[in-house]
Amino acid sequence: MNYLLKKYCPHIDFDSYEDFSDNFKINVPKDFNFGYDVVDEWARVEPDKKALLWCNDEGEERLFTFSDISRLSNKAANAFVKLGIGKGDVVMMILRRRWEYWICATALCKIGATIIPASLQLTRHDIAYRAQSAQVKAMICVNDDYVCTQTEEALPEAPSIATRIVVDGDRDGWLSFDTLIADESESWTRPEGDQRTCSDDIMLIYFTSGTTGNAKAVCHTFAHPLGHILTAKYWQQCQENHLHMSVTDSGWAKFGWGKIYGQWIVGCTVFCYDMKKFIPTKLLQHMQDYKLKTFCAPPTMYRFMLQEDVASYDLSSIDNFATAGEPLNAEVTIQWEKLTGKKIREGFGQTEGPVLVATYPWIEPRPGSMGKPSPLLNIKLLDDDGNEVEDGEEGAICVTGLKEAYPPGLFVGYFNDPERTQRAVGGSYYNLHDMAWRDSDGYFYFVGRNDDVIKCSGYRIGPFEVESALVKHDAVVECAITAAPDPIRGKVVKATIVLAKGWEPSDELTHELQNWVKHETAPYKYPRVIEYVDELPKTIGGKIKRKLIRTQDGVNE
Repeated sequence: MNYLLKKYCPHIDFDSYEDFSDNFKINVPKDFNFGYDVVDEWARVEPDKKALLWCNDEGEERLFTFSDISRLSNKAANAFVKLGIGKGDVVMMILRRRWEYWICATALCKIGATIIPASLQLTRHDIAYRAQSAQVKAMICVNDDYVCTQTEEALPEAPSIATRIVVDGDRDGWLSFDTLIADESESWTRPEGDQRTCSDDIMLIYFTSGTTGNAKAVCHTFAHPLGHILTAKYWQQCQENHLHMSVTDSGWAKFGWGKIYGQWIVGCTVFCYDMKKFIPTKLLQHMQDYKLKTFCAPPTMYRFMLQEDVASYDLSSIDNFATAGEPLNAEVTIQWEKLTGKKIREGFGQTEGPVLVATYPWIEPRPGSMGKPSPLLNIKLLDDDGNEVEDGEEGAICVTGLKEAYPPGLFVGYFNDPERTQRAVGGSYYNLHDMAWRDSDGYFYFVGRNDDVIKCSGYRIGPFEVESALVKHDAVVECAITAAPDPIRGKVVKATIVLAKGWEPSDELTHELQNWVKHETAPYKYPRVIEYVDELPKTIGGKIKRKLIRTQDGVNE
């Protein structure tokens, strides 16, 4: 029986989803700290336990035990403190998938500093805005010309940045991470008194884009990793001493979902393939060659892997395939099961929490459904007045019961924004502003973001249903359904489509796809406008930027 899981969860084995839903609990110590209570604890109990297996496209490979992570993070913590980084200081990290992320994140956790994981895509303006908003004291960046140049150009607008550290080499004007830690002590003592962290101190800030205005600064406490026991153990089904891979960059919340917190509490080995560009065949080759046990990737990656000869790769070692980040079209999971013999288990959530709805082990996956609600979070579908909707009716996905018991893993507000925090989590429930409906068996089905739902000629049209209809057609790899302006109707449905190999845009294909949708779903939902593109605009995390498409088409929010 897993040592750490048992420590924080009094009951870890369940007979059914109902048993799980009713009896799953997480004990949150008042001074929980992931660096000491997970990393150092595994190093103490099982010194040779494998924590991280890292490789890249250049043929480099490194294996780290928990003892290695503990030792190296102690060296980094000593170096950071000498640079003036202490409890409560904010450090931004732009590290792609470099192995140093795990070392730095653990070290900063031990110090009690607050981490901002950030994307490689950030511009000078983005970096300056984040630095100003959170008073960032230090930057730790991968040795990448774009990333480092954008950071350097942001400095005049970000005077709080006192220290710049680069990993994977040297750079003029930057401190080398390797040099910094080379001669530091491997010993580090857990701070006491006012330097000791509490579970409700802020550990993480994720900047996440809203529908309007600047990115929101989502705050998670030191208790946040415990919430990801739900994510890793019960949805991704990570297994102790086996390899788990989640495909994501360190700048996104999904890295916390799939590459560090819940996985290391479970005691599995995180596998990281530091690919600079997603090439489906290379990913499939790594999945086969490293004999992964569990795997998670965005739906987009499954769609593009299905364009290759999946059956020619031996993926039999993988017990569980999972996905999150975007809704999973039913056709994708049907085709994946035909080729691999295994279904894809969907999970749903936000930057603001752990997995909120998922296809758990006791639940048979249903194509098109994201599963059932997670325990502890009291997920309900509510109407505009806060009343729970009936089966079959659309409602906003909400985390309820916040006044009775605030669930571990859920964000606690927005950094230095008490008014927005009060609106979001100051009441009895948190509204995600994602729409879904529930069937009579309790399965949830995603409709779309509230702002993505198209209102046309008196109808409400959820983009996901139309997208799912289109990807059933052999010509369509992926698509995005958005509203487009129309002089008569105000707005009409538009499909932006990436075609499969061997297909070319034509008027005939457009008519064929329109008629296809009319037969797959209600005729009024068909796309009156179809645009063919080579690729859809996406975040590094794999989410389609539907808002960008709407903006480019001149649709006002």
